[in-house]
Amino acid sequence: MRNWAFIRHYHLMLLPGIVLLLLFSVVPMFGIVIAFQDFQPTLGIFRSQWVGWENFEYMFALPDSRLIFVNTMIIASLKIVFGMVVPFVFALLLHEVIHLKFKRIVQTVVYLPHFMSWVILSGILINMLSLEGIVNQIVQLLGGEPILFLQSNSWFRGVLVASDVWKEFGFNTIIYIAALTGINPHLYEAAAIDGANRFQRLIYITIPGLLPTIILLATLSLGNVLNAGFEQILNLYNPIVYQSGDIIDTYVYRAGLQEVQYGLATAVGLLKSVVSFLLIAVSYSLAARFANYRIF
Repeated sequence: MRNWAFIRHYHLMLLPGIVLLLLFSVVPMFGIVIAFQDFQPTLGIFRSQWVGWENFEYMFALPDSRLIFVNTMIIASLKIVFGMVVPFVFALLLHEVIHLKFKRIVQTVVYLPHFMSWVILSGILINMLSLEGIVNQIVQLLGGEPILFLQSNSWFRGVLVASDVWKEFGFNTIIYIAALTGINPHLYEAAAIDGANRFQRLIYITIPGLLPTIILLATLSLGNVLNAGFEQILNLYNPIVYQSGDIIDTYVYRAGLQEVQYGLATAVGLLKSVVSFLLIAVSYSLAARFANYRIF
């Protein structure tokens, strides 16, 4: 009886979360049917005309469809790569700092941007990267010409990747630092006694000790290949840089809410969700195989 009482209490604790999950994640799934309709808000889901695969055929016939998928893949892939390399290198450098107080201050400072929204950060970036901003002032002091960072297709992707890495690398650094603390310090002591220098200890002890974490994060990041950062791009881009910065999520936003093409927007979003689900399934299988990571 006592065990049943505990189980009942645990299920009651889960109830609010289950209700929220049903309301905001399960019930809205019925809206997928819009992807197969000529949806009219005045008619609703049940009375709108059924068009089958017409929205998907129209999507692939659009000249912009290939562009937005390519942009999404490129931007997301660059963010994943640099979002892993930069915090990894920074964690290794920070791990070598002897002064504990300085180490904590640096870790806190680089961690702060993670808690700031892209609405705030985009305003800061727009001011910094404008023609009169501090970045172009430095460029001019060095003898260069002002650069239109947010109005140039050559620069826009770089700005997106660099700003995303700057915002998130402090959070990702914590993961690597936590993994570094799990490495047995006696290994470093034994290596030092055997005459290994800092670089050799890094190559033969630190990096192999971090390898399971690297593999795990790399495989799990595959599920984000089609997530290029909607909030960031929406706040930074403009029609001039659609060629290099328009992604699936921003296209769905414009097609669905601005151009009132609900069926087309839902079809694009559904295709992205299906592909993302397949990538997540593959990433978890790879994580289970190479990093022994399982959730079930």
